[in-house]
Amino acid sequence: MNCDLTGQAFKIIAVSNRKLCERPFTEQIERVCQIKPEAIILREKDLSEEEYIILAERIMEICKQYQVTCILHTFWKTAAYLGCTSIHLPMAELRKLPEEEKKHFKEIGTSVHSVEEAEEAVNLGATYLTAGHIYVTNCKKGVPPRGLGFLKEVCSRVKLPVYAIGGIRFDQEQWEELKQAGAEGGCIMSGMMNL
Repeated sequence: MNCDLTGQAFKIIAVSNRKLCERPFTEQIERVCQIKPEAIILREKDLSEEEYIILAERIMEICKQYQVTCILHTFWKTAAYLGCTSIHLPMAELRKLPEEEKKHFKEIGTSVHSVEEAEEAVNLGATYLTAGHIYVTNCKKGVPPRGLGFLKEVCSRVKLPVYAIGGIRFDQEQWEELKQAGAEGGCIMSGMMNL
């Protein structure tokens, strides 16, 4: 592996999808941790909360070993129970998150698909946003990307760190393009699950 992200100015967040892995998932997460991304979002949308909590405990332990932030996804009660202070919520879940529960988290992220959602997320207490999808991606087959103009508009309208998502690769030129649009960083799924 020749892709060490330590000290990288453009911050990279790994997004998990165990269905894309060619090796055991925990082994893949360990490989990802070795290149030192800013964080790993454990996004396993097909799991029930009961299944997710078992996996989350294992992944949090691996992340802790490598000093990589583990961001749990969707299940905020699980995150609070496990003492995880970083959560990424779909917008619909962020809208439902009780105000008194927000105190459990240092980081609350959400995914936005419009400038209006970005502004709403700020008002709901988000501390960072993912905006996308920016480029063509297999994860959203047939859905046209929102593009750099969309990213630039979101970044100019909110005072939170914005991470581009959708079609992000290990590509310095692409990262520079995203940085020019105002992004703090980018989220990589496929590239991370196939390291």
